[in-house]
Amino acid sequence: MATAVQKITLSSSRDIPFNKLVLSQANVRRVKAGVSIEELAEDIARRTLLQSLNVRPLLNAEGTETGMFEIPAGGRRYRALELLVKQKRLAKTAPVPCVVRDPATDILAEDDSLAENIQRAPLHPLDQFRAFQAMREKGRSEEDIAAAFFTTVNIVKQRLRLASVSPKLLDIYAEDGMSLEQLMAFTVSTDHARQEQVWEAIAGSWSKEPYQIRRMLTEKTVRASDRRAVFVGLDAYEAAGGIVLRDLFQQDDGGWLEDVGLLDSLVAEKLKAQAETIAAEGWKWIEVATDFPYGYSYGLRKLDGEMADLTAEEQATIDALNAEYQKLEAEYEDADELPDEVDERLGEIERALAAFDERPVIFEPTDIARAGVFVSIGADGRLSVDRGYVRPEDEAPVVEPGQDADGETEVAGQDGAEAGAPAAQRAVITIGGRPSEPEEDEDDTVKPLPERLVVELTAHRTLALRDAVAKNPHVALTALLHKLVVDTFQRTSTSGGCLEASVRHIFFPVQAPDLKDTASARSIAERQEAWTTDLPQDDQALWDWLAALDETSRLSLLAHCVSFGVNALFEKPNPYGGNGVSQHGLERRLAQADRLARATGLDMVEVGWTPTVDNYLGRVPKRRILEAVREGGGERAAQLIDHLKKGDMAKEAERLLADTGWLPEPLRLADAEPSSVDVGGDDADALPDFLAGDEDEAATEEADEPSAIAAE
Repeated sequence: MATAVQKITLSSSRDIPFNKLVLSQANVRRVKAGVSIEELAEDIARRTLLQSLNVRPLLNAEGTETGMFEIPAGGRRYRALELLVKQKRLAKTAPVPCVVRDPATDILAEDDSLAENIQRAPLHPLDQFRAFQAMREKGRSEEDIAAAFFTTVNIVKQRLRLASVSPKLLDIYAEDGMSLEQLMAFTVSTDHARQEQVWEAIAGSWSKEPYQIRRMLTEKTVRASDRRAVFVGLDAYEAAGGIVLRDLFQQDDGGWLEDVGLLDSLVAEKLKAQAETIAAEGWKWIEVATDFPYGYSYGLRKLDGEMADLTAEEQATIDALNAEYQKLEAEYEDADELPDEVDERLGEIERALAAFDERPVIFEPTDIARAGVFVSIGADGRLSVDRGYVRPEDEAPVVEPGQDADGETEVAGQDGAEAGAPAAQRAVITIGGRPSEPEEDEDDTVKPLPERLVVELTAHRTLALRDAVAKNPHVALTALLHKLVVDTFQRTSTSGGCLEASVRHIFFPVQAPDLKDTASARSIAERQEAWTTDLPQDDQALWDWLAALDETSRLSLLAHCVSFGVNALFEKPNPYGGNGVSQHGLERRLAQADRLARATGLDMVEVGWTPTVDNYLGRVPKRRILEAVREGGGERAAQLIDHLKKGDMAKEAERLLADTGWLPEPLRLADAEPSSVDVGGDDADALPDFLAGDEDEAATEEADEPSAIAAE
């Protein structure tokens, strides 16, 4: 037989005038906690009562209802309403929503009061974070949210930041898989992918401390206290589009700068601008770096300048500051502790006096003309300028009295100036070891080719030279013999093995995209594949196979192997020694490469190199393009394109130079002259229409003004 389900009857609810309500002594809440009565009253005034009061009718001695009601559950709400009534913001008879318990119930009032407080589930912090976020998304400002919940704007910002963490991590936090402190640490970064990556890295580790999370999230950033950040300034960095990561939960010393590349470019720009200002003083060179290593001035002579003299006004200021300082010290000599305003004033006086000690140093003009300056950033983030260093090669020659440097008698210069007076010069500014070049077309000088372009061009030449050496066993044998002789007779020590003759395969860390498709590359690959097919794998079998080769094959294989050691690459010399090549070593390498090229008869034109927009013409200034066309095609060809924009000029130059055999400097022999072929005359009608019209105008001008063109 089925058991009957007992039906539940809920307590009735109705509005009861406030003046009919009284507090019950059965309310279990005694200790004050949570939101204050004042704050709760303000919240009720703003949004009205959100939860009804739990009341019971008051009975007289006979058990009859008196019309009054006691409140065992909802005492804080009653007190808040009471405060509003006292403030005359709520009427005494205002109806209050109440749930009225049956007086005949056997459940105690204390039972109701305790149940209402215990069975209330506390709000999970994540729900609060997301609620704040939803309010913010619906247009409420952070200030409005803070005012509505009687908290500070900073706390609202913290909650909003927590809600902005990766949803995946928020789910883990909601399931108690992560502590609130760990979640706070993730707010340092706004990159959800990086947040998740860090959590995956530490999820299975014993080290999940918040500081570890912050360290991993900021490992590729720069502290705002870094000298570079202080030098540039956070305002300038953010104005340039940089992002600053901030920790709203801990002291972060200004945060972290996320875009290190942008910061470094801003530092370089500001240092360069400062260096150009200093260059106006007439120095011969200026070295610029964020920081110089220990001993950076080793081997240089430091000039002894003189401190600039104080003016009468400055000296009077110094005397007055010293007098004030001494007066304050004497006045508070016996005091255990200086008043704050006195201590602050003494600090101001010390800083003002220190500023007078930082007066500029005056150097002789002749010394400035041969000396240089180191410009960097100090440890405190301020500009550091160290003037007056002379390199050994810039030292003035020792000259006998009355004699100039060549042994001639010294004479006065033009207009009575001394012959030894320094001429006006432009300082050479070097940033990070590289010369700082002015903008293109700033003056009439032809700048050196870009370093990467030179490396790519010399990679082409090296590959072609290898192919040429491999095809010329006599030269290869001579080169190897030369290496062995140098090692045998000039080395001071030997190590390992019975014969340390080896070929080190030189790779190309920088190369043009078309290098692998050149005729030289294909020739070397085909030869390598052919020899690989024939060579035995076993070492003893290889020896026997080599011994049985005829002399022609042996020399061919030798030439092929030696060719892989050919290195005609340009690379930036290392002025500080250590790794890399020295300037002398680079010059020796390129000179020997010229010698090999002559011996093998290498011609870069014959191996297929020709100037194109991609490999040369589109990567040099217009002045270089015109120079190439002038050398390869003659003055008239250069005049045909000198009015074009760089892109069009490069395209036309490629066509004009296609069959001229012109080569840039890195691909020529040291003593070779550029070829010059006039592309005018019969080839003129092959030019595009817009160039042919210019050619006609140029021809007309040539006929009208022959003397002017001859003068050029």
